[in-house]
Amino acid sequence: MVVQVSDGQSLPGPPLAYNSDLERLEIELLLEGVYRHYGFDFRSYAYASIRRRLWKRVEGEGLATISELQARILHDPDAMERLLLDLSVNVTAMFRDPSFYKEFRDRIVPLLRTYPFIRIWHAGCSTGEEVYSMAILLEEEGLYDRARLYATDINDVVLQRARQGIFPLDRMQEYTENYLRAGGKKSFSEYYTAKYDGALFDASLTRNVVFSQHNLVTDRSFSEFHVIFCRNVLIYFDKTLQNRVHSLFYDSLVMLGILALGSKESLKFSQYEPNYEKLSATEKLYRKVR
Repeated sequence: MVVQVSDGQSLPGPPLAYNSDLERLEIELLLEGVYRHYGFDFRSYAYASIRRRLWKRVEGEGLATISELQARILHDPDAMERLLLDLSVNVTAMFRDPSFYKEFRDRIVPLLRTYPFIRIWHAGCSTGEEVYSMAILLEEEGLYDRARLYATDINDVVLQRARQGIFPLDRMQEYTENYLRAGGKKSFSEYYTAKYDGALFDASLTRNVVFSQHNLVTDRSFSEFHVIFCRNVLIYFDKTLQNRVHSLFYDSLVMLGILALGSKESLKFSQYEPNYEKLSATEKLYRKVR
């Protein structure tokens, strides 16, 4: 799951006279309650992001304080579901950061051709745009039939949307431009059927995809992978949690496996930095070497 705020988006905050120390205490208690009661651990997420999302839900529920929100969430699973959706709001797109996909196609695909079978993990896949993008890329490179993609997220609601493969029709022009800039080899419209205000992507793109719920914070490794994507997720974790997740990824990668991070993320200052080599000067692509 990814806690993100879109560019320029203004979210609700506390009343001007709200005591900041009390606010932090309320937030810590709410997050502890959510962890103990529901098993979702947001305690090590970046405070500013969590704070904004919680106040958005306070307003959405028609409440006045974080403590009131805590009481409602602990006693009303539907309210918890609404909060989980708030915490899963993503800024995402197919072939987002086209230069990344172009670099992956040019530099990483030749490495993947050396494997008889390829396992790829999309950690924090959200509604699946990244997964479908990679499926298209692998299909065009003749690698999809020997690949298995594992797409995971903490939120089962967004996973269900990803399984459906329906994306807003009004974003297809943007996605088409991204696809072409990413080195796409066909007409992007061949991959979907327009229906009303939605674009239904071809079911063949998910025939080798496993969608599953997984919590990066609390769950362990579940396989060995040749590639792990975790792009634009770690920037919303604190340093302790970032290191914990890097440990999970390190344990989950085969030797010489590839780790793909977002443009604002890095292995720098991580204890695992010496165990990787950077494969690209412009994109955050790393190979496990020890």
